[in-house]
Amino acid sequence: MAKVESFQLDHRLVKAPYVRLAGTENDTKGSLVQKFDLRLLQPNTSAVPTGALHTLEHLLATYMRDELTGVIDISPMGCRTGFYLIIWNEHKPSEIATALKNSLEKVLTTTVVPAVSPVSCGNYKDHSLFGAKEYAKIVLDAGISDDPFQRHIPEGIQ
Repeated sequence: MAKVESFQLDHRLVKAPYVRLAGTENDTKGSLVQKFDLRLLQPNTSAVPTGALHTLEHLLATYMRDELTGVIDISPMGCRTGFYLIIWNEHKPSEIATALKNSLEKVLTTTVVPAVSPVSCGNYKDHSLFGAKEYAKIVLDAGISDDPFQRHIPEGIQ
């Protein structure tokens, strides 16, 4: 059976919120893709409700692309404690943490959620902008660490 990186992580030891490099893939032509764990909440202690998580997914899909070049995808974790970011080229966790902070700050001032219609969303009725803002505040108030095991808030994102 294949080993899944996130299943090897001891979720009891991490200290959310944080950004963690979860994997790097290189192809034979030299292309590099990175996967980041954007953990908003402490695993096994709380979870973002689906409406708020869905809205955060729509907003981060837009705002993280405004902040970073090469975003391939940003997807919610099934445990509802964060997101996975897939991105081209090499990035440092502190760079991703800064982009996440800036994106969550934009969430706080958002008045319209993009792509909330039966044409552009597979579950357009399950959104909560209020909830997304509440969880963005929780993460911003805690600060986003660039180390999953020790709280370290990079300069400039406090």
